[in-house]
Amino acid sequence: MKVALDIRRVNDFGVGTYIRNIVRGLAAVDSSTEYFLLGPPRQFSEFQQLPRNFTPVPFAPEEESARSLVEFRRTLKHLQCDVVHVPHLFRFPRRTPCPYVITVHDLLASYHAPDNGSGLSRLVHGFLIRRALEKSERILAVSKFTRNELGRIYGVGPGKVSVVYNAIDERFRRGHASQADRQMIVERYRVTYPYLLYAGNIKPHKNVTRIIEAFSALKSELEKEGAYPDLKLVIIGDELSKHPDLRRTVVKGAVQNDVRFLGFVPIDVLRVFYDLAKVFVFPSLYEGFGLPPLEAMAHGTPVVASNATSLPEVVGNAAVVVNPENSFEIMRAVHRVLLDQPLREELKQRGYRQVQQFSWEEAARRTLEVYRGAAEGSSG
Repeated sequence: MKVALDIRRVNDFGVGTYIRNIVRGLAAVDSSTEYFLLGPPRQFSEFQQLPRNFTPVPFAPEEESARSLVEFRRTLKHLQCDVVHVPHLFRFPRRTPCPYVITVHDLLASYHAPDNGSGLSRLVHGFLIRRALEKSERILAVSKFTRNELGRIYGVGPGKVSVVYNAIDERFRRGHASQADRQMIVERYRVTYPYLLYAGNIKPHKNVTRIIEAFSALKSELEKEGAYPDLKLVIIGDELSKHPDLRRTVVKGAVQNDVRFLGFVPIDVLRVFYDLAKVFVFPSLYEGFGLPPLEAMAHGTPVVASNATSLPEVVGNAAVVVNPENSFEIMRAVHRVLLDQPLREELKQRGYRQVQQFSWEEAARRTLEVYRGAAEGSSG
């Protein structure tokens, strides 16, 4: 079997993580399939030391130009591929000479797209997405929630969709922070105090505003109890300049000296922040999967997460779940997890077990089954 993978978004934040890890997983479990990685040559450095059955194929970075779409089809035909995997949902038609498999990470854009668009543009957007899904041979959904959303919004039958869970990057499994790691955080980021942590982008659906509101209320509660007087909130993600409403929330909550926005940090630094945090807070309003809670659990950090969308499916019984639209409920959960030592230890042990349920090698095996089913379905 010959399989092409479109890797042109390997440098994207979420999809890129998926592409890198699913390729590495396939390399670990499958030596018989011939794989072609389609993307610009500069991206091939993301995949060092792949086995011989993986071949980089230089391809233009543009995804939606007419010329690129024609060239995409021509390349697949030249390679005589049996299946092509597009690892994200797309709008513009791909007339491929072989069956294609799509990975759907979430359907957030279906609620808000196109941004500021007219009713007509939203109808066109929905039509194109529906057409892409209908024309696919198989669909990979990263959670049962996303599979159900595909049925609810686009009428995709469950028989066409395979749920294949994501997993954390192996770099988050390297154990606890060393003394040198701790010293690096002190020297580079001046973090010398206990802190709550949020990591991820800070778009509105991530609900960071309510995290800040809950933290402000928590500071007042802790002050009454004489506990954690120097507790801070550390937010790792996008640049704050893109989201001025968050700064206004900080000022309104009078926690200007207690909330730190660090922007993007690399994984080897992020893992240390996870490891040293008192509580990881993730009350997102919408997630197709939601990796950060698992990344925190891998370091034994207790998690407070949303009870909405895919997150209960991901965290299982290893987190305290809350209504993400209630800042006071978020505050009470964090307060409890912060001060209840037996609960903290129980969440730590449950978290370790929960993380073990998700594996990129298992995801690769399931994905390979989908490839085979797509190729057989087409030939049949």
